[in-house]
Amino acid sequence: MKSGSWTFRYTLINVTYFAAFCTIHAMAAVYLLANGFSNTEVGVLLAVANISSAFVQPYIAGIIDKPGPLTNRRFILISVFVIMIGSVLLKFLSSHKIIVFIIYALIYMIQFAYQPVMTALCFEYQKAGCHIFYGLARGLGSASFAVTSAFIGGVVEDKGVDILLAVNVVTMILSAIVVFTFKKPDNEDSGSGKEETARGKAHNNIFEFARTYPAFSVFLIGTICFYFAHNMINDFMIQIIRSLGGAETELGYSNFLQAILELPVMAFIGGFLKKISSGKMLVFSGTAFFVKILILMFVSNMAGMYVSQSFQLFAYAVFIPAAAYYVSETMDELDQVKGQAYVTSAITVGGVFSNLISGVILDNLGIKAMLGTGCVVCAVGVIIGFIAMNRLPHHTYSK
Repeated sequence: MKSGSWTFRYTLINVTYFAAFCTIHAMAAVYLLANGFSNTEVGVLLAVANISSAFVQPYIAGIIDKPGPLTNRRFILISVFVIMIGSVLLKFLSSHKIIVFIIYALIYMIQFAYQPVMTALCFEYQKAGCHIFYGLARGLGSASFAVTSAFIGGVVEDKGVDILLAVNVVTMILSAIVVFTFKKPDNEDSGSGKEETARGKAHNNIFEFARTYPAFSVFLIGTICFYFAHNMINDFMIQIIRSLGGAETELGYSNFLQAILELPVMAFIGGFLKKISSGKMLVFSGTAFFVKILILMFVSNMAGMYVSQSFQLFAYAVFIPAAAYYVSETMDELDQVKGQAYVTSAITVGGVFSNLISGVILDNLGIKAMLGTGCVVCAVGVIIGFIAMNRLPHHTYSK
């Protein structure tokens, strides 16, 4: 199969994933508030989902890394069907608040859980000889998020929040078709690094893993801080925008702007990584996360909001591919799915703390107090990230 075909099909997996990511994650507060949840209850629900995801991801990665029936591709298929079924159930059970809480938390969690597996799938197929342009595929995934964001806010204003569930179902059906037919040459279906001859050994114990990869492990603490601020903005963006005079349409525009800016960076970051190490790029991205929320702290209109969102170009757009390449470059083959999972786990843990704290601060002290808290936490993360990547070894080669 030609290299362009592999990239195209992997791109479709990303495109469908991030279209649904927009409706499930970026529009979570919109959907839940419309179904009678308070800001605090939204925060609690998202915290529960993120806590569950943070625990589930490394556990699943450990299973995938071992020889056995659960592979990257199969886990993605399972996740897609769970989200599809959950979205259908929400359509008919939206009047039951407790049921909505359980189902929405589940689909929110499972979608986060298979994101690192999708990244690991790319590097698995690359090692099998499939030429996939990861940066381009991931960037077009962000473009899909951007396009979905551009129209979904206005559609929700006109048609109601149930349209979000319809988009979930359609995108997951398309994703299931693409993933089901996305097989390695000769119909191989083994997970990356599962062969007995794979380089290195697995470090499934979290403490052993941390001793083997000290720089990465400490940087994960910084990542938690970055994504505390990042999730604070994303999860309660509708409230921030309303305070600046906007509504759901402006939410769509804002999400479109930050997501579409990710495409060029992700598509061409491979070239930058040949000249600048992935570790340094990660520290750079953390600094951009801080600048983004710092600007937002002082804006008074939607123009300022859009300026802040533009820093996605240097923050999230750099972090995601740089982290993926860092794991691929520094970790043993039998640890790479776990490495990708730990990145996403750190992101979700940041979301946990943000969800637990941000909603309460917003309800009791207001938006400025919430954003000020995010600024302080993110600044601490920048300091931790700098120390980790510049003062600690990346791999101790422990046996």
